Amino acid sequence: MPARIAHPLNDALRKEGQKLRSIPIRLLFDDPDLNFRANYSLFDRQSGRPVCVGDGETCRRVTSSGMQALPCPSPMACSIGAAGNCKPYGRLHVRIRQDSGKDGKEERHPEDELGSFIFRTTGFNSIRTLATRLRYFQAVSGNRLACMDLELRLRGKSTTQSHRTPIYYVDITTATGSSLEATVNEAKQRREQQAQAGIDQSLLDEAARSGYALGEFEESEEETVGLVEEFFSEAGQDGPQKDGQEKPPSPADAAPALAMKLQRRASVHSNAAAA
Repeated sequence: MPARIAHPLNDALRKEGQKLRSIPIRLLFDDPDLNFRANYSLFDRQSGRPVCVGDGETCRRVTSSGMQALPCPSPMACSIGAAGNCKPYGRLHVRIRQDSGKDGKEERHPEDELGSFIFRTTGFNSIRTLATRLRYFQAVSGNRLACMDLELRLRGKSTTQSHRTPIYYVDITTATGSSLEATVNEAKQRREQQAQAGIDQSLLDEAARSGYALGEFEESEEETVGLVEEFFSEAGQDGPQKDGQEKPPSPADAAPALAMKLQRRASVHSNAAAA
């Protein structure tokens, strides 16, 4: 695998060589499901090619007869997923905000403004927290999610299940030093500026929705080769580990779709996730 090269923003976001604990972000779409994609995924460990992707009800799977739509009972109740190779897999697409130090105006990065960085996770804590936060922010902003200045933040908590060992997960908050009311007001102003400039966010969301529907799998073979090592890492196989890894759901939890299960769990654990 080629050596990874740090992005130019890496040094700008880190402070005096410290660990990166938060990243200022803005989302691309108003629809939370376009910004954050979560499903059960199974990759071929040797080739890195996607084999099966499901939502807890149905899946698309590569078989000897070609691509097929099949029932998805969740990993623990699936004949090919029970071995541990199938996991909940979430991908959050964000744009990184760059604020200049003197006048507070956002610096324009030379890259495509419609491009994005991707945070990938197989941790239940991160998946359910991100899915819930995005819907909260969409609601309070009046469906102006793409206009909000937010922050991707690493959090930690300990539970009896983790034997009081810290579990780390990723959350989304308002920008440091900004209240929710101020963030929403700024989002309203930004949406008005977009309308005056002729930018139609609803059409952008619809274009992305159509694009997702065209692909058999979200990741191409070229992309997944670099993901296999992380996806099958030993740290992610058992219990609470990095990024709040948890044991897979039991067969009793297999019926509802993944998104519905995450929302239900989030309503129970929202206080803990927000702590």
